[in-house]
Amino acid sequence: MRSEGLALVLAIATLGCKNLQGAGAAGGIGERDFADGLHAVLSADREVYTKQVVNRLQNEEKVLKAGEHWKDDKLLPLPAQMFRMGAERARDKTRGFSYALLSLWPINKQNGARTEAEKRGLQAVADQPAQNSYDDESVAGVQYLTAVYPDLAVSDACVSCHNSHPDSPRHDYKLGDVMGAVVIRVVKK
Repeated sequence: MRSEGLALVLAIATLGCKNLQGAGAAGGIGERDFADGLHAVLSADREVYTKQVVNRLQNEEKVLKAGEHWKDDKLLPLPAQMFRMGAERARDKTRGFSYALLSLWPINKQNGARTEAEKRGLQAVADQPAQNSYDDESVAGVQYLTAVYPDLAVSDACVSCHNSHPDSPRHDYKLGDVMGAVVIRVVKK
């Protein structure tokens, strides 16, 4: 994620979390609207990085490759790795929300669903990618809105990486397929 994108996400988060206290009140933003806005920014940055950096440099111009061991091998980070790094950085800076990239078919098992709301949401967007999934849940005694948005294969870089990875449980992805989901969890006020 570009630093400008992360700055915008954090600005939205800061303003949104302050305004969540008045959710439903005049001038406040509701948890669902906050999650939808945050997803729009995250999705845009993820797609731009995937198409304009990884796909262009790796598949079109063949200048650099992306890979799991990007630091050791001097490669570009994979889009999922960039997303995770942004999520970890945001988690260090705010307590009002978190986000992750999860899948029913994770290459890395830690990216599978852990809660019932995540499982329901992942299945819902896999079955009906045109509809986001929203659920209320309690995690460690805290009430959350858990919003789940389909994560689609937007470039050949996505498809070829997942289809060729030895740990991938699926090897039949095509452009436009649901590969997983962005899960955004917002503290309910």
